[in-house]
Amino acid sequence: MSELPGTSLPTGFQFGASTAAYQIEGAADEDGRGPSVWDTFCSEPGRIVDDSSGEVACDHYHRLDEDLGLMARLGLDAYRFSISWSRVLPTGSGEINQKGLDFYDRLVDGLLERGIAPMATLFHWDTPQVLQDAHGGWLSRKTAQRFGEYAAAVGDRLADRVAHWCPVNEPNVVTVLGHALGIHAPGQALVFDALPAGHHLLLGHGLAVQALRAAGANSIGTATNHMPVWPATDSEADRATAGLLDTLWNHSFADPVLLGHYPEDLAALFPVQDGDLEVIGSPLDFYGLNYYNPTAAAAAPDGAANPIEQPPITGYPTTDFGWPVVPDGLHDLLTALHQRYPQHPPFVITENGASYNTAPGDGDADRIAYLDLHLRQVERAVADGIDVAGYYCWSLMDNFEWAEGYTQRFGLVHVDYDTLVRTPRDSFDWYASVIAAHKSRRSGPPTP
Repeated sequence: MSELPGTSLPTGFQFGASTAAYQIEGAADEDGRGPSVWDTFCSEPGRIVDDSSGEVACDHYHRLDEDLGLMARLGLDAYRFSISWSRVLPTGSGEINQKGLDFYDRLVDGLLERGIAPMATLFHWDTPQVLQDAHGGWLSRKTAQRFGEYAAAVGDRLADRVAHWCPVNEPNVVTVLGHALGIHAPGQALVFDALPAGHHLLLGHGLAVQALRAAGANSIGTATNHMPVWPATDSEADRATAGLLDTLWNHSFADPVLLGHYPEDLAALFPVQDGDLEVIGSPLDFYGLNYYNPTAAAAAPDGAANPIEQPPITGYPTTDFGWPVVPDGLHDLLTALHQRYPQHPPFVITENGASYNTAPGDGDADRIAYLDLHLRQVERAVADGIDVAGYYCWSLMDNFEWAEGYTQRFGLVHVDYDTLVRTPRDSFDWYASVIAAHKSRRSGPPTP
């Protein structure tokens, strides 16, 4: 495997990196930004493992030019960022906070000046707290309606320059970790009663697609977390539970978007109103998926509030997060999605990466190996005839890792959280060489 991965990928393939607003921006109380559910969640004792928050994070809001310079040095084709809803609309609706929108205007222009295609995510988990207080956030379809209005406001300002759009990041993660299990904001443990939040997130996605189209956006997709689900044992109960989790996690959030309906087994749990599925199934230009690892599923003991247990997968190396490293899982996932949705638009890997808590000077061999092996699985899928149009590494830089605070480091760039000094890791230089090799191949003479 001496040749770098990615050189066989098609000419138009885009290499990118991804981040999220609350995880890197900081400036939580500046220039009119309103609080989000993550500001509130972080203020509640015991929610974040190191009692931290995204109040400062990587201070990207004040260090934009420096970070744009890093992106240019990396040679990115594209950069996926998210827009803070409460920075643009502090109460979730109403009058636009122009200073907040101006920041994203500068970001987009800075990317274009450096030849980097902007991919904007409208919602990466940071629901305005006002909407949570007013009517329960995503448990109400009112939030989906407000989200469509927010998409229209951002599209009106940025649709002429943003190359790609992802309305909602990982609606299944928000539903399950935020509303069913209480691990993420807003911290609700509703188990299957959380599924209305999932439906409203998908409805918000569809309304945003329509609003962005009306504003002139040309390339709109998704960024949905997907993972292969393996039964923990070969028992009938565990196999049935794995099927349930696969339906819940994967099919319930892709079927409505790509097939126009929910899986039959769970359809009755989603509060569908007339016209909702037509909105949710608005045509897309790409289907973005975030992949990190498979999960195991086991039947919980009788009487458990949550019927699904997810024991650790053994027999594989793990990241510093404890996640199993299973590169073949990405190929398996792309194959399964391709078979289930044969009319799908091009796939884009909108997130893939690993947490290794290396300091500057430590080397970064494990992260390089992780990215190398996963990119080779993308090449394998393309060789199988599956249309994959891009790959975005998570993440450009170390950041606030949600409930794990600053204890997990996914970045190509190391961030010293005391000084905010950025130091590119070995994986940064490796990824830059992968991108450069692909660019060289696609701009060179045809291969005989």
